[in-house]
Amino acid sequence: MIGLYIRLTSIVFIVATIGCQPIMAQETVFETAAEAVKNMRVGWNLGNTLESNSGDTLNMWIEHWTDRTPAAYEAAWGQTVVDSELFQLLKEAGFNAVRVPVTWYPHMEAKFKFNSYNNSIWYPSKDDIGTQVQADWMQRVKQIVDYIISQDMYCILNVHHDTGASNTAWLIADESTYARQRERFEAIWRQISEEFKDYGERLLFEGYNEMLDVKRSWCFASFGATGNYNAAIAKSAYNAINSYAQSFVNAVRSTGGNNAQRNLVVCTYGACDGSGTWSSHLQDPLKEMKLPEDVTPGHLFFEVHHYPKIKNLDAGKAELSRVIRNLNNYLVSKGAPVIIGEWGSSMEKESEAYEEELAAFDRFFMAQTKANNIATFHWMGISEGADRTVPKISEPELVEAMMEGYYGEGGYQTGIRPTETLPRTADVYTVTGIKLTRQAPAIQRPPLPGKGIYIVNGRKKTSK
Repeated sequence: MIGLYIRLTSIVFIVATIGCQPIMAQETVFETAAEAVKNMRVGWNLGNTLESNSGDTLNMWIEHWTDRTPAAYEAAWGQTVVDSELFQLLKEAGFNAVRVPVTWYPHMEAKFKFNSYNNSIWYPSKDDIGTQVQADWMQRVKQIVDYIISQDMYCILNVHHDTGASNTAWLIADESTYARQRERFEAIWRQISEEFKDYGERLLFEGYNEMLDVKRSWCFASFGATGNYNAAIAKSAYNAINSYAQSFVNAVRSTGGNNAQRNLVVCTYGACDGSGTWSSHLQDPLKEMKLPEDVTPGHLFFEVHHYPKIKNLDAGKAELSRVIRNLNNYLVSKGAPVIIGEWGSSMEKESEAYEEELAAFDRFFMAQTKANNIATFHWMGISEGADRTVPKISEPELVEAMMEGYYGEGGYQTGIRPTETLPRTADVYTVTGIKLTRQAPAIQRPPLPGKGIYIVNGRKKTSK
C-alpha cells in the first residue's frame, strides 16, 4: 500500500523554489460555498502562531517582557517564525487549505505601559484597545496569507482569541456586550476586508472563533451558570452570536470589490458541534444558530469544532455519525454547508491497538466528512515547533491516515506517470527537510529509492 508518508526513509522530496507572490486576480464570479467546501479538501490550522497572546490581564507577559514585534508574538507559544517552505511542504503532502487563527487585540491601540518592573497588569478600562490595527501586524498577517495563496491553497483568516474563556477576551456572547463592542468588531472587519479586497476566491474570512457567554460556558450557553443552565443567559448568548454573525457579514460586504461575493464563515456558539447525549441542551448551539442575511446568496458557511475522545473505534464511529446527522439536520438544512474548523482525535485509554484504532478512526473521519460535503481543518500536530523550520511533517502516520481516508487507500496521488523522466538538475530533500543536494546534476545525486513518492520541481511523481 502506497501512502504519502509510509516510511520516512523511503520518500525523497525533490523541490524547486516556488515564488510567493500573492494571487489577487479579480474574479468574475466566485465559486459558491458549496463548491468551495469540496475544493478545499484536506485542511490544517496554523495554530499557536498568529493567535498567540498573554491571555490574562493580571499577567501580560508578552507585552511586558518582549519588544512586541510581530515575530515576538508569533514565537511566544513555542512555535517558530513561519516561512513559505512550510506551506510548500503541506501542499505537496496533500493539504489544500490552511486556517490562520489571528488574535487582534494586542496589535491595536492599547499602549500596555506597566508602572513597575514586575507589574504586568493591564486595565482595559484605562488603556483601551481602540479600533485601529497596527500596520506592521496587518502586513505580517498579509505575508502569511500570501505564502498560502501562492501555493494555490485555500486560506481562512479569522478573529481568534479576541473570544474565548480568558479574561482578555472582549467579544462575549451577550447582548449588552455586543452593543458595546459592535463598532470595534465591525471596524476590525472593515480593515481586514479593505486589506484583502482584491484577493480571489481562495481567501475566506471567518468572523469569530469560540465565543462564550458571560459565564465562560462550554458545551452550550449558560452551562457555567448555577444548575448548569439559565434560560435568560442562554437566550442573550444565542441572540448575540447571531448579531455578531450578521455584523460580520454586513461589514465585509460593505467594502465591495471581491468582498461582495467572498465566501464567509460564521461559528455556532462556542463553535459547539452538539456532541454528546448527557444534556438536552447540547444541540442548542446548532438549533439556535441562524443563517445571516446576505446580499450575495450562496456564499456563507457554518463552522463547528470537533475534538472526540473515543472509548473505542466502534463508539467513535457511532458518535461521529450522530454528530454529522445533527449538523445536517440543524445547520445544513438552513441553507449553508459546514466546516469543521478544528478537529483532533484521541482515545480515553491506551491499549496495544491504540495507534491502529486511532488511525482507523481518523481515516473514517475523513471519509465520512468528505461524503457529507464537510471541509475539515486539523488542529496543529501536522508540523509544529522546530519541525516547521526544517520544514518537516511531525506526525507522518497521522498524515497518512488522513490522506488515505480522503483520497482512498492509495493516499494522495496526482496520477503522474512513474516512468516520466526526471529533470537533469533538481533540489533534493528528505521528508524530514534535510537538503541532500541543490540543483545537482543527476550523476551527483544520491540514488533514489526504487519505490516511493517524489516531488520533482513542484510536481508529484510516483515510482513503483
